[in-house]
Amino acid sequence: MKLTKSTQIFYGLGVSYAIVDQIFAQWILYFYLPPESSGLKPIMAPALISIALAISRIVDMITDPTIGYLSDKVHTRWGRRIPFIAVGSIPLGLTTIAFFYPPVGNDSLSFIYLAIVGSLFFTFYTIVGAPYNALIPEIGKTMEERLNLSTWQSVFRLLYTAIAMILPGKLIEIIGKGDAVFGIRGMVIILSIISAVGGYITVFGVKENNYSNGEISKISFKETVKSMLEYKSFIYYLLGLLFFFVGFNTLRATMNYYVEDIMGYGKSQITIASVFLFGMSALCFYPTNKLAKKIGYRKLMLLCLSALIVFTTMLFLLGKVIPISFGLKLFGLIGIPVAGAAFILPPAMLSEISNKIYEKTGNKIDGICFGVQGFFLKLAFMLSILVLPFILVWGNNIDNSVTKDGIYMTAIFGVVSFIISYFFYYKYQE
Repeated sequence: MKLTKSTQIFYGLGVSYAIVDQIFAQWILYFYLPPESSGLKPIMAPALISIALAISRIVDMITDPTIGYLSDKVHTRWGRRIPFIAVGSIPLGLTTIAFFYPPVGNDSLSFIYLAIVGSLFFTFYTIVGAPYNALIPEIGKTMEERLNLSTWQSVFRLLYTAIAMILPGKLIEIIGKGDAVFGIRGMVIILSIISAVGGYITVFGVKENNYSNGEISKISFKETVKSMLEYKSFIYYLLGLLFFFVGFNTLRATMNYYVEDIMGYGKSQITIASVFLFGMSALCFYPTNKLAKKIGYRKLMLLCLSALIVFTTMLFLLGKVIPISFGLKLFGLIGIPVAGAAFILPPAMLSEISNKIYEKTGNKIDGICFGVQGFFLKLAFMLSILVLPFILVWGNNIDNSVTKDGIYMTAIFGVVSFIISYFFYYKYQE
C-alpha cells in the first residue's frame, strides 16, 4: 500500500518529544546551576549535578538497545512500534515536569531525586523515541518514502524544537510575573502537555499495519549485535553522530548563558536568539533536502560540519574580536548547517543503513538500530552534561558561580567535538 501524504504528516507530528528533549538540553542545567542574573539559586554543587545525570544516562544506555530489540520482536494488532509510543508519551511528560520540583536545602536528597527522575525520564524517552524512529523503515517501503518520512519528521522536529526555544522566555515572563521558579515550572508544564498530545496524534493517525507486513526479527540479541557490527559504515555513522551532538548539545545548553552573560541581554532576547537560529534552519530546509539528493548525505554532512567549526569559533571570539551586536546574527549563521546535520540527514542516513542490513541478513532489526542510535545520542548528552558544569565555572576557585571565561571555553569544547565528528563522517561510506 502506498504511503499517503496524511500518514506522513501524522507521523511527523509525533516527533513532539523533541520538546522535552530541548527542555532538558536548555533548562535543566540552567535551573540547577543558574547564572547570577537569572533570579534563581543553585540547587546543589556542580559535581553532584554531573554525577546524578551521569547515573541517569547509564540507566538510559541499558534501556535504549533493550527497547529497540523488544519492538523488533513484538507484534500486536496495532503494530510493532505504535504501542510503545502510546504507553510512554504521558509518563515522559510527567517526568519532565518532575525535574523542576526538586527538594532543596539538602544536597544529598536533591542528588538522589535528580538521579531517580533523570533515570525515569530517559527510560520513557527511549520507550517513545526508538520505536517512533523505527517507524520510518517499518512503513516506508521505498527510498523515496523513507526520505519523505525523514523530511516530515525533520520539519516537525524543527517546529517543535523552535517552539521549545522560542516560547519559554515569554511564557516565563507571563506566568512568573517576576517569580522565575514559578514561571519556569508553568512553562515546562505547558510544553510537556503539547509534547504528549503530539505523540497521540501519531498513535491514532498512523495505521501501522496498513503499511507494515508485520515481519519480526527472528535472531537473538547476540546475533543482532553481530549483524550491526559487521556493517562498518554503521559504526562510523554512530561515532560521527555522537561527537556532532556533543558539540550541538553544548551550543544549545549554553545559548542562555551567551545571551545573558556575554551579550548582556534579558530573557526575552533568548527568544530572539532562538528565532534567528531556527528561523534560518527553516529557510535552509528545502535547499538542504535538494542538495542531499544531488551530492549525497556524506558530502553534505561534511560541509555542514565545516561551517559549524567556523561559526562556533566565531562564538568564542564574540565580544573580543567580533562585536557583541553581531551575536544574534551569529546564531542565525549557526542555524544554516544545523538544518542538515541535526535534522534532515541523521534519520535519512540510518533508515538506509537499517534497510541495507535487512537486505543483507533478511532480518528486520530497525528498532534496535534506532535504539543503538538513541544510546549514542544519550551518550552525547551525558558527555556534554558531565563536562559543562565544570567548564562553566572555569577560573572560579571561590564558589560555584558561572564565569565568562567558562562560557567562552564551551565554544572551544564544541569546536573540538565538531572536528572529531568530521573525521568519522569522512570515514563513512555511502
